[in-house]
Amino acid sequence: MPGVFGYLAATRHPLPCLLFLLPLLVGYEAGVLWLGGTDPDAVRNGADTWLRWGLESFGLAQLYGLPVLVTLLFLTWSWWRWWERPDDLPGVLAGMALESILFALGLCGLSRTLGPMLDRLGVALQTSTWPEGLRHAVTYLGAGIYEELLFRMLLFGGLLALLQILGAPWLAAAALAAAASSLLFAAAHHAGPYGEPFERCVFLFRTLAGLYFVVIYQLRGFGIAVGAHACYDVLVDSFTSG
Repeated sequence: MPGVFGYLAATRHPLPCLLFLLPLLVGYEAGVLWLGGTDPDAVRNGADTWLRWGLESFGLAQLYGLPVLVTLLFLTWSWWRWWERPDDLPGVLAGMALESILFALGLCGLSRTLGPMLDRLGVALQTSTWPEGLRHAVTYLGAGIYEELLFRMLLFGGLLALLQILGAPWLAAAALAAAASSLLFAAAHHAGPYGEPFERCVFLFRTLAGLYFVVIYQLRGFGIAVGAHACYDVLVDSFTSG
């Protein structure tokens, strides 16, 4: 295992992120095909579906187009930064898994703290509607992968870069990009014909969760953000169905 500072930098290198991401990506795509049967889109996460629609508009409608594109992106990025890859990949990956669990538990603690606070304000935090079962566990993997890709890497990262190009100081640009991407992350869960009914408390919590994942993404890297997101969804489902 590298030293503390070496490890902190190693988790943000694209090669460990790719190796950490691949089992989740394969598990999700295989689960969608297995559980979805003749209608795999019914199992897909919303962000996955939106990204596929975007690719279809550019003529890339193949079934495996999106996961292959994500893999190629990280492979190219890993090759570009190959000279600074971490030496102890198994140790780094084990640390990323542990961090993902710890960050997921932290967000679970926030959700359980926020509930009583909102109750005192007259707003009920409803968690009984969270889905259950293996079908939804597969969807949780998709949420971890593709919501982090869409809302953190593409949206937050893109807005941050754009605001800096326009001359905004880094701190102000990061704050604006984090706020905008987190609000859109929360709103996306209520969008479209399959969106959830709007609830102020749920929207507020998801906005805070979006900010939470932005911090993880920015400071600890994409792989840990994906792991924490997927692990949190599974933990919440276990708590509310148990």
